[in-house]
Amino acid sequence: MAYDTFLSQNEVDSLFAEIEGTPTPRIEVEEPVYPDGVRPYDLSSPERVIRKRMQTFELINERFARNLRAVLLSFMRRNADISVLPIKIQTFAEFERNLPVPSNLNMVRLEPLRGLSLFCFDPTLVFLIIETLFGGQIKQNTRVEGRDFTATEQRIIHRLLMHTLESYVHAWKPVYPIKYHYLRSEMHTKFANIASGNEVVVVTPIRIEFGTIGGLLNVCLPYSMIEPLKDLLTEPFQDESVKGNENKWLRQLSGQVPETEVELVANFTTAECTLEQLMALKEGSVLPIRLPTEIEATVDGIPVISAKYGTYNKHYALSVIKRLELPTFDTPEEPKVVIEDTTTIDDEILLDDHELSAAPLNAEKPI
Repeated sequence: MAYDTFLSQNEVDSLFAEIEGTPTPRIEVEEPVYPDGVRPYDLSSPERVIRKRMQTFELINERFARNLRAVLLSFMRRNADISVLPIKIQTFAEFERNLPVPSNLNMVRLEPLRGLSLFCFDPTLVFLIIETLFGGQIKQNTRVEGRDFTATEQRIIHRLLMHTLESYVHAWKPVYPIKYHYLRSEMHTKFANIASGNEVVVVTPIRIEFGTIGGLLNVCLPYSMIEPLKDLLTEPFQDESVKGNENKWLRQLSGQVPETEVELVANFTTAECTLEQLMALKEGSVLPIRLPTEIEATVDGIPVISAKYGTYNKHYALSVIKRLELPTFDTPEEPKVVIEDTTTIDDEILLDDHELSAAPLNAEKPI
């Protein structure tokens, strides 16, 4: 989604000149030529390049519009058509240059975000709401006079602003909880500078209409305010209910994994032979082997313990010497635990050469 911007003053003048039939002379600007093909970049410049679509921020604005529609219905007893216009990325100088006068400019701090935000009510919208609250009929556009707001109008605007801020904070709650702190209201932009003229701001225009007449509510946030949340606002939003289901699934999985049965295999020895020797084996053949003093027990082919072997209560048994270090698989590394050999297993089973040579090879019970 491309964020639109207003036309510059030079573009507007050129457009009117073309309509009137007096085209303005075009000033050709030579593009700088860089011999090495490298364009210099000023790291101290406050300009930002926003390439990604802020999907979550757009969702916040849509929720804000829905909340504001319900608030205006309760505040004015009249249905309003509210639509969110495309987000604009522009400098603060361009934003304040296109604001009508007089405008209701409200400076608000959104904690814990840094900096100040600006909630701007179009004068047409302000007089329209005041006219409706005092029982007037919405038939035509109210003439915007070059005067200040009266005390009564300011009280109504303040009540409207409080309802608007409550709706805006509620829209942010599922993504990043914030709190608003109202500072003051102004009518002229020179007294409501929340950023320098060349600093980039993110403007969300919201069109509020009552029938065929309406006005704009502009929510202006400096880009430096939401820049720490850039990754959160550009990624698709995931509902908390989905996260809760995933956490519940992880808790059930972690509770059932310790009860999973595994097969512990202790391989005593391996005999190596050639294919010729294997083909020459027959009943009564003897394979000489050497039994180790310690063996490794594995689970699914992964060594887990080092142990001695013997008998215990007339059963073959293993006496754990130490636990072997397991593969991490992106998990925190556990310290190597060594368990001392304090078992009471009987003496190891030892076979001498005489017993080994006298014992026939049993094909049904391989070693």
